[in-house]
Amino acid sequence: MAQPLIEATNVTKSFGEVKALNGVNVSVPEGSIHGLLGHNGAGKTTLVHILSTLLQPTSGTARICGFDVAKNGQDVRRAIGLTGQFASVDEQLSGRDNLTLIARLLGANSRQARSRADELLELFDLTAAATRPISQYSGGMRRRLDISASLVGSPRVIFLDEPTTGLDPTARVGVWEIVERLANDGVSVLLTTQYLEEADRLCEEITLLSKGSVIARGTPAELKADVGQRMVTVTLASEADIPLAVKALEHAGAQPNTQESGAVISVPVAVSSDLALIVRALNEAHTEIAELGFSEPTLDDVYLRLTHEPGGQPVPA
Repeated sequence: MAQPLIEATNVTKSFGEVKALNGVNVSVPEGSIHGLLGHNGAGKTTLVHILSTLLQPTSGTARICGFDVAKNGQDVRRAIGLTGQFASVDEQLSGRDNLTLIARLLGANSRQARSRADELLELFDLTAAATRPISQYSGGMRRRLDISASLVGSPRVIFLDEPTTGLDPTARVGVWEIVERLANDGVSVLLTTQYLEEADRLCEEITLLSKGSVIARGTPAELKADVGQRMVTVTLASEADIPLAVKALEHAGAQPNTQESGAVISVPVAVSSDLALIVRALNEAHTEIAELGFSEPTLDDVYLRLTHEPGGQPVPA
């Protein structure tokens, strides 16, 4: 296991009588993408603000690259990049000028700043628009520039707070590819998002927050397995074959479910390879399959079940 570059241990944050975070634990290894999921007000942005030194925790500890966020804020800020929900670049400046300015503010000389800006513009496919003012950029281009701005200082950790909000599907996929590239280069990424598809695509591990507490944690596959089963749906060519098909499936060890009408049978399975067993059993029973489908729980199922159904309990520390 790679060394964690992001660590939050029993982090609590209170605003007066409101407890925004309640004993939150998060650990992100080097080169990993960790997702923070939760509804508005769940505590995602509050945690990001604490980890990036914008807020102090009420209790608990948080470390970035081994530096305590409360005691070593300057060291933490040197090690991180942050892209918030809204663009932080100057719309009146060009893309190149924005990046050059940030590099100069971080201590680079003129030549170094220009070189770093051009390097990032090429990396994020913005070279052709380098001299255009940001006000002329599309939403996707702005987000790419915003992420590139957070990388000017070559951080080891980057926080992405809902980076694809408001983007069209094509631009969103472009941002996903950038995030994957960052992780491949060894950057640790903490991603907050409300797009379940985004978390499923990008994140190696997910922490689900609700009302400031961690109510679930695990890989996307583990979370999905906890809330439901994979299902094979078989539509037979003839409704008259239902009894024979059910008998064959039960003999094969399956537990088929039939509908009140129609030629559809649903069979819960443990692993996708069970699909072959179902097809073999039906073929041996000489029943004709008209349609075959396989489905598994989604992160949407996880999210809805844990955040909206009674009984969603915080995960023990």
